[in-house]
Amino acid sequence: MSSATKSSLDEVTVGERLRIARESARITQADSAKSIGVARTTIVAIEKGGRRVRTNELQKLASLYGTSANALLRSEAVHLDLIPRFRKLTQSAEDDVLETVMLLNDLVRSEVELEDALGIQRQQNYPPERPLLPGNAKAQAEQDAQELRDWLGLGSGPCFDIISILELQIGIRVFLRPLPPKISGLFAYDEKAGACMLLNSSHPPERIIQTALHELAHFISARRQPEALLSEQDHKSRDEIYANAFARCFLAPSRAVRQRFAELTAGQSRLTRRHIILLAHTFGVSREAMTRRLEELGLAKRGTWDWFIANGGISDEQVRQVVGDGSERAIAFMPPRGPIPPRIGLLAKEAWKQDLYSEGQLASLLKLSRFDIRALVDENNSEESEADEFFKLS
Repeated sequence: MSSATKSSLDEVTVGERLRIARESARITQADSAKSIGVARTTIVAIEKGGRRVRTNELQKLASLYGTSANALLRSEAVHLDLIPRFRKLTQSAEDDVLETVMLLNDLVRSEVELEDALGIQRQQNYPPERPLLPGNAKAQAEQDAQELRDWLGLGSGPCFDIISILELQIGIRVFLRPLPPKISGLFAYDEKAGACMLLNSSHPPERIIQTALHELAHFISARRQPEALLSEQDHKSRDEIYANAFARCFLAPSRAVRQRFAELTAGQSRLTRRHIILLAHTFGVSREAMTRRLEELGLAKRGTWDWFIANGGISDEQVRQVVGDGSERAIAFMPPRGPIPPRIGLLAKEAWKQDLYSEGQLASLLKLSRFDIRALVDENNSEESEADEFFKLS
């Protein structure tokens, strides 16, 4: 490693990257100091940029942290500290949670590095932050959800394709990957990368949408506080009550639900399965979510959903009888996803086309196989061969 390579980054930057790598690897400063034969105070000084790390020390520390000296010193490499922040949030976090955080960290880092290489800056259109105030958390969630809908120009009608709204209208980085069953999703905010979400693609579509909106609520109320949503999580805290209510209110605004409910039940004396099916279909939510929303708004008695469950539930066949084969159109209306988001795929293809990265480098950066990268490249070649000058972008 040449001194020129090392001098391209200042001591403070190198020290910060070493700190992030150490904390991500869950290694103490004392263990790091022992590995290179120095006092712990020396590691502290190195990480703060007060003492230049020597070449042999850098190589030993990189090996200890599970990375390479080249990865630490590359000027174009992006180093995020999402992992240490999540660990401080959940001191007793289990391995699968931390591994999921590491995955989010790697996915965000890869996208930002590709953007930097291509000279692209992701457009962000973040709404104002609305900190959780004293008082009724559900009432604030209702107001904040409607304010966000108005801010996005959605009004109070049904809203589908939540993922595209998060990505394209707000500018949040959204990733879908198979995760351990108990992990529904993660949210993090970084000053350089912005807001980021990782959702469990193994979950049913309606649950993915609920998780996305739950994490959006945390983005609205406390965006600089990382959050991991677990299936067995205690949802009695005010933050969780707010986030769950926000998701329900965003999908099914009270005024729109009341209006549609009044239209469907006009002249009738009893709430039936047909009403629930039509309302759930209208707003693109599950039958249970719709029923509980009606209970919350006082349009159905408390315990209505529990009564349905005790008396046979609302079956898929009953749904088909009411709304036909398109019964799942709203819930399933999410763009298909491969191993990486479409936008990262486009960035990767452009970076390869400009000879900024080889296929091997892209495979390593995106944590994909050479086969997946070759498929991306071949798709790019096929698309461009079909286009003529009429479609050429300026």
